[in-house]
Amino acid sequence: MDRGSFESDLKRDGFLEIVTKSMDPNVSLDEHTHPYDVRGLVLEGEFTLRCDGQVQTCRPGDSFTMAANRAHAESYGAQDRP
Repeated sequence: MDRGSFESDLKRDGFLEIVTKSMDPNVSLDEHTHPYDVRGLVLEGEFTLRCDGQVQTCRPGDSFTMAANRAHAESYGAQDRP
């Protein structure tokens, strides 16, 4: 999915605030929660989400969702992949 279509879908579905977040490569965040629903689109690099024993790895063009207050861990891979 491309960024324009993704943002249009967010607005259609009632997401009032759209935030672009950039993370340094090769960073991991320990288990935590967010007080809001998350719907994300990976624009570059690699993002891995660990939740309830499940692992989801997303690359550019992939999207993911996370319900509010759900415990999860995140890791960010290298920006350039061979």
